[in-house]
Amino acid sequence: MQPFERITGVAASLPLVNIDTDKILAGQFLKTTQRAGLGVHLFDAMRYDDRGAEHADFVLNREPWRRAEILITGENFGCGSSREHAPWALLDFGIRCIVAPSFADIFYNNCFKNGILPIALPADEVDRLHCLATDPGLATMTVDLPSQTVSVGDGDEIGFEVDPDRKQALMEGHDEIGQSLLAIDAIRAWELRTGDRWGRDIVAGDLAETAAP
Repeated sequence: MQPFERITGVAASLPLVNIDTDKILAGQFLKTTQRAGLGVHLFDAMRYDDRGAEHADFVLNREPWRRAEILITGENFGCGSSREHAPWALLDFGIRCIVAPSFADIFYNNCFKNGILPIALPADEVDRLHCLATDPGLATMTVDLPSQTVSVGDGDEIGFEVDPDRKQALMEGHDEIGQSLLAIDAIRAWELRTGDRWGRDIVAGDLAETAAP
């Protein structure tokens, strides 16, 4: 997983509430287990017409937002099914950070597992970011995870909260499996220390059952 410390990039405004995972990545694109290549299908129904041509007025089809790394959006983002393909598509498109007043729980957790930083901010702060993001001259923002700040085009900084363990994992580029592998020596030592005892206990239990009347 790519570490996340500090990004400076274009922020795109998508001021819609209750954007579910089917809107983020529609069901017909879930057949793959590969993370690469899903970005082209991100928000497919909103980005393309029935012939596959881009909708010129959709934000991610316009400059400079087609190069967005930050997405500013509405309440309850990522609701619906638990499909992990949704954050895969966002990441493959280039989105590394999502700012919203609230997120669906499973989607929120899946973001951290895939190297995306979800930031929950009060609605009035998100509204201000929407306004800035719609101006090409102010749409570039900096998200600094170590200092937990979003620096915006008008020079202001907005602080945000993040769980310390998740913050560390993002900064080090470790998902849950990676976090477990950090303790691989302790895990192996535990297995060696307890493996024989477990084996003896299982055998003793089997013998006891066999001998029971």
